[in-house]
Amino acid sequence: MPAPARSTVIFDLGGVLIDWNPRHLFRKLFPGDDAGMEHFLAHVCNSHWNEQQDAGRAFADAVTAAVREHPDKEALIRAYHERWIEMLGGPIDGSVAIVAALRDRKVPLYALTNWSHETFPLAEPMFPFLAWFDGIVVSGRERLIKPDPRIYRLLLERYGIAPATAVYIDDNARNAAAATELGLYGIHFTGPAALRRELETLELLPVAEPIHQK
Repeated sequence: MPAPARSTVIFDLGGVLIDWNPRHLFRKLFPGDDAGMEHFLAHVCNSHWNEQQDAGRAFADAVTAAVREHPDKEALIRAYHERWIEMLGGPIDGSVAIVAALRDRKVPLYALTNWSHETFPLAEPMFPFLAWFDGIVVSGRERLIKPDPRIYRLLLERYGIAPATAVYIDDNARNAAAATELGLYGIHFTGPAALRRELETLELLPVAEPIHQK
């Protein structure tokens, strides 16, 4: 029997639909010192430290731990939490247009995001397109983070999605690969144009008309 068609699309949020980047804030705090900023983000408030908030740790506990280890950086560490909203650069318009096109075609839409349960509610009202999703799983609320297979299974079971019918899109190649291992069609997001072509190949979007130059 032929494999079932891919009919449901699951999006990561940060880096795919929303431009979240701590550099949006820390360039203000390290004016003219990109090397100092990168050192801070690599060795103080780094991705591993941030992932623990994505997995459910309270920001207050995270700040306390980081200040204990780096007391000379206390003001910068506290800014990571207190000025977190300044890390949001806005929507990734080309990707949001793809979500809109899928919505117009009545494609079921879900989101699976590694995001703190404390900061996600701050972002939610800034991005009205989040209301287009039939369901959103936020890692910090579940105390599980990608690429742990349990969080993918949680979304699939909660919303009754068969893996063989679903596409999963993530800007982290490891997370996309983890989805593929569970039977979803994992797509490593590298930009809206490439994503649109992939979804056209899967027949989730119509092939765009070529633009003829006059």
